[in-house]
Amino acid sequence: MISKGLLIKNPSGLHARPATQLSDLCQGFKSELIIEFDDIVIEPRSVLSILCAGIHSGSTVTLIADGDDEQIAVDEITKLINSFEE
Repeated sequence: MISKGLLIKNPSGLHARPATQLSDLCQGFKSELIIEFDDIVIEPRSVLSILCAGIHSGSTVTLIADGDDEQIAVDEITKLINSFEE
């Protein structure tokens, strides 16, 4: 199991477009994936779950991955989330 804190730098937070991109990416991994934010457990394969969490700019979320491709999942999700600041 891998756990990693990620800072959301996108000025709009995780709104519809980045939430959809994140969900689409997560659907490609076999590992169990969870994002925690302010005591909320988010299913990152669900756009609705991401949007309902209200993750705003400057927030820190915790990504947890557990499974065969956990390292690849964490690396790719981190890369995607960091690209949202552009």
